[in-house]
Amino acid sequence: MSYLEKLYNLDSKVVVIYGGGGHICSKLAEGFLKAGSYVVLLDIRNKNLNNVKKIFLEKKLYNFKTLKVDSTKKNDHVKSLKYCLSNYKKVDVLINGSGINSSIDFFKITEKNWDEVVKSQITSTFLACQIYGKYMTSKKNGSIINISSASSGPPLSRAFAYSASKSAIKNLTQNLAGEFAKFNVRVNALRPGFYPTKWNLKNFIDSKRKKQILNHTPMNRFGKTEELIGATLWLAGDSSSFVTGAEIPVDGGFSAITI
Repeated sequence: MSYLEKLYNLDSKVVVIYGGGGHICSKLAEGFLKAGSYVVLLDIRNKNLNNVKKIFLEKKLYNFKTLKVDSTKKNDHVKSLKYCLSNYKKVDVLINGSGINSSIDFFKITEKNWDEVVKSQITSTFLACQIYGKYMTSKKNGSIINISSASSGPPLSRAFAYSASKSAIKNLTQNLAGEFAKFNVRVNALRPGFYPTKWNLKNFIDSKRKKQILNHTPMNRFGKTEELIGATLWLAGDSSSFVTGAEIPVDGGFSAITI
């Protein structure tokens, strides 16, 4: 094994990914599988899990399992941890990527709308960190990667509950990094820029908004989901063993400038 292979070795690591059927997290899962890890994809949407499963099998990627869970329910986190341990005997990496967005005008947001977004984002991250964090701190090893956003601060206009939730995820990440460090468990956040889905392009990013985003992005383009893999694999492995409490931007320079 070469020096770089040893430094970035993720072979046989067990990686649990919430939101595993989603646009970003399914691509991160693919990266881990290609790196030799075992992956457990967790999502509330069975259809998305089945679509990802089909894609992975077509690419001859086999070392994964899928499980339908509701990340806003504590009992589902307990269930998923038991499932992972019964199948793989350990969990090395936790990625928290659950969550929805909303483009509702501020004065039209109902408490139900607000709660749905907040629960899917920060509540799900809190619960996963609590359940899996207790397991990791007890075995004194692990890496937790929360999915932050370019909107974690300053906020993204029109994404009120989403931006507030992502800001809270950043804060929780830093807080838990301090709590878990003595147990050799690292907690970091990945801060993606703009990697639009079909939903984003339909509900959020019209031609005017697209121009605003790209004008603020020095690389003058949207990101490709595969461009998030490198930073994620680095945060997951031993090569980043002294990195905790960090928010790593992968945004084409969006957060580096003002105007």
